[in-house]
Amino acid sequence: MTIKLEDYEHGKKYPGDYDADLAALQERLAKVQVAHIIHNKRSVILFEGWDAAGKGGIIKRMTADWDPRYYDVWPISAPTKEELDHHFLWRFWTRLPAGQDIAVFDRSWYGRVLVERVEGFCSEKEWKRAYDEINAFEAQQIDAGTNLVKLFIHVTQEVQDKQLAERLDTPWKRWKTGKDDYRNRARREDYLDALKSMFKNTDTRWAPWKVIDGNHRKAARIEALTYVAETLEKLVPMDMPDADPEVVKLAREAFGYTPPA
Repeated sequence: MTIKLEDYEHGKKYPGDYDADLAALQERLAKVQVAHIIHNKRSVILFEGWDAAGKGGIIKRMTADWDPRYYDVWPISAPTKEELDHHFLWRFWTRLPAGQDIAVFDRSWYGRVLVERVEGFCSEKEWKRAYDEINAFEAQQIDAGTNLVKLFIHVTQEVQDKQLAERLDTPWKRWKTGKDDYRNRARREDYLDALKSMFKNTDTRWAPWKVIDGNHRKAARIEALTYVAETLEKLVPMDMPDADPEVVKLAREAFGYTPPA
């Protein structure tokens, strides 16, 4: 089914108990992380979206109850000189998760067909070729046992402007906005064209896109976390092993431990 961003602009308020439902989702996600550790699984959770769409807030709440030893958040910005000297996917290969780990990408390799395309940081030949390169890259990761979850956070121009103004008005948020936000804002139509092509060419059977209506912050967070939890619960074994008999024996000898009936 063709992805149309105009279908994700309702901005409906979250109808439930946000705090209670968020806490329940964070508990589910904590168990998902434990399942990764126990079963030696690895996953990539990738976020794309407009500037000030709420990606950071979603990631912050998604990882709130995670053990920091077993996940990384990679905020992707402009490539370094060393990275530019390699194929554009090289810097992402170096950030892929090992066994037991989850890698969260705040922006990703899709920069090649979005900002690099729109701003002319690569040639037309390069960004057109990138669709096949990205699809092959993602297929390689999945074939090798890495789970991949891709989300795009969509907001209207009106909502984006409101969030940009809030960042300027709030001293503790001003660091999150800069000139690039307004350069990108001025080319929204070009980005919409690039996004249309991106979804058409990379919304694959093995690595589908999930678009989140980000026009109401709380509803977007619940929808995004629910999607991540439900997707990974299907991909990662959620059964837990019995306690090690040798450890149970040691606990019995140490302090009289008795397993529950």
